[in-house]
Amino acid sequence: MGSIQGAETGRPDVGPRVALDLTVNGVARHLEIVPWTTLLDLLREQLDLTGTKKGCDHGQCGACTVLVDGVRVNSCLTLAALKDGCEVTTVEGLAGPEGLHPLQAAFVEHDAFQCGYCTPGQICSGVGLMNEGHATSAGEIRELMSGNLCRCGAYPNIVAAIEQAMHANEGAASR
Repeated sequence: MGSIQGAETGRPDVGPRVALDLTVNGVARHLEIVPWTTLLDLLREQLDLTGTKKGCDHGQCGACTVLVDGVRVNSCLTLAALKDGCEVTTVEGLAGPEGLHPLQAAFVEHDAFQCGYCTPGQICSGVGLMNEGHATSAGEIRELMSGNLCRCGAYPNIVAAIEQAMHANEGAASR
């Protein structure tokens, strides 16, 4: 049994759709999706934002981490329809006109990636961690980043990059 293909997208066109309004990386989007679409699949397959990675697809590796209203979420476990009206930031949306986000720059400076597959999720999770304001030490960073797995073992460099960006952010906030 084959699936019916959408005339415009070439993607399977099955079942009723729900309307969804999101702001993704600063751009307002009106979408119509099947209700079971995960945020990960919406970002990668419909919006072509492939920076967010599909790792385990079970919320265990953190490769799919994005920010929703500034809070880190596993996009593979998040139904997109439940985020109507939210602001979503992916790794593609972190850099600004002035350049890389401070955490992206710190990742480059500390060589905090090897294969790079987990890097987008690590960076989004690190930005979310900094937004939360709970970490004050390398140990707390390691604990709060424990949901993001690096298959290459670049953890010391990742923690160093987050510490640098976190302290730079504190310095900027105190000015």
